[in-house]
Amino acid sequence: MKKETIIKIIVLVTIPILSLVMHSRVFNVDLTSVHVWRQTQTQSTIVSFYEEDFNILNPRRNDRGAGDGIFRMEFPVMQWSFAAFYKMFGNHFVISRILTFVIGLFSLLGMYKLLVLLFKNTYIGLLGAWTLSLSPMFFYYTVNPLPDNFSLCCAIFGLVFLFSFHRQNKLFYIVLSGIFLSLSALAKLPFVIYYAAPFMYFVLNRKKFSTKTLTTVVIIFLLSFIPQLSWYLWVIPGWTGNGITQGMFDNSTSIFTLLDYLKHHLISTLPELILNYASVLFFLSGFYFIIKKKEFMKQNFYVFIALAFVVVLYFLFELNMIAKVHDYYLFPFIPLVFIIVSYGAYNLIKLNKFWLYLSFVLLLALPVTTQLRMEIRWNTEKPGFNKDIYAYKDELRQIVPKDKLCIVGNDISHYIFMYYIDKKGWGFDNDMLTPKKVKQMIDQGAEYFYSDSRIIDNNPKISKFFDKELFNKGSIRVYSLKKD
Repeated sequence: MKKETIIKIIVLVTIPILSLVMHSRVFNVDLTSVHVWRQTQTQSTIVSFYEEDFNILNPRRNDRGAGDGIFRMEFPVMQWSFAAFYKMFGNHFVISRILTFVIGLFSLLGMYKLLVLLFKNTYIGLLGAWTLSLSPMFFYYTVNPLPDNFSLCCAIFGLVFLFSFHRQNKLFYIVLSGIFLSLSALAKLPFVIYYAAPFMYFVLNRKKFSTKTLTTVVIIFLLSFIPQLSWYLWVIPGWTGNGITQGMFDNSTSIFTLLDYLKHHLISTLPELILNYASVLFFLSGFYFIIKKKEFMKQNFYVFIALAFVVVLYFLFELNMIAKVHDYYLFPFIPLVFIIVSYGAYNLIKLNKFWLYLSFVLLLALPVTTQLRMEIRWNTEKPGFNKDIYAYKDELRQIVPKDKLCIVGNDISHYIFMYYIDKKGWGFDNDMLTPKKVKQMIDQGAEYFYSDSRIIDNNPKISKFFDKELFNKGSIRVYSLKKD
């Protein structure tokens, strides 16, 4: 067996095992930590498909009042697929952790294959998979149910099949590329920018193909674009209070704050979360070797220049929404960043023994630096919301029948509290609840009241609607409501 094959097997086996070991403490931990709001939204949709309606066109949320709760944002292909496993194995949250982890492993496999196709070099592919697996941001989200994970995976494979076509000239690969790019954009709209890659590829290589082939390719990609175009044209007009589609066109953030966001992402998010400090040297080296070896002179290099250009435009367009907190909005950067990282690492290793040894020290340091950065995550004592909700979640679910409508707050997300108590009804936040609203909710079917706000439940104009106190632990109170 060749040395290269042995190293390939060792690395590709080590990556999932190491990641599994490092994530082992997480699989049975419920949703907590950074962006738990978005995670509970995703998980609630999964559960609704499992329990209520398996129609993929009807994703639902728990904060629905007395309505049906149908709430269409991104096309819920990932959530619906997860729910299919719930149909087979039952409602066990660990299923979402495992499936998200599997998606992450496929993303790593896709990154490996993409790099091998681009550089015809197994070692660059292995370096890309290893460094990406230990990106703190990727490491964190790869067990957290977010559709961004699915979109990233599909976008990577969209590129893999595009460059498989480049190597083998089989239209079957273009069909696969179109399918995966379509799924990527369906699951998360910003990934539509990845269509820039095949567009630029065929512009640059148009003389290599016949008119018939180019026409077929255009038709394939246009057909692949129809599903996301149809979905978002249907659902976007119904979006309210969502600045994603308006971006900087609806910006009220000052230029100084925007510049502060840019500074933060450059000196903190990029080196600390996306790259990992131990990969910073590889990233910088990547730019150096791209220039030194004149990679920019190669025709297909401009495919990634075009993709990088539209990704940066997307980032600038959404900067006011991304702010400093929404790091998962930066997923479209990941393939581009780790192409540079892997290329830099490989060429650094080849320089001389000093750089070889230093590079191996940095590569071996990656798991340590990732663990140090992420050990504060999934802390149930600091879950990212009222920890009493987490601590008493089982009792809070059982104290009230599952099918009863409830008034629930405070919860600015309108997802977290209801997810943890597994109830549906009306949410409130920031103590914004009037007696008139309570009366209206009761008239529409509300029977129980969950509160962690003494301002609300000690208000005599609201407490007059309470019948019995059913639960009183920590900051949480639960009351039955009078029916008259």
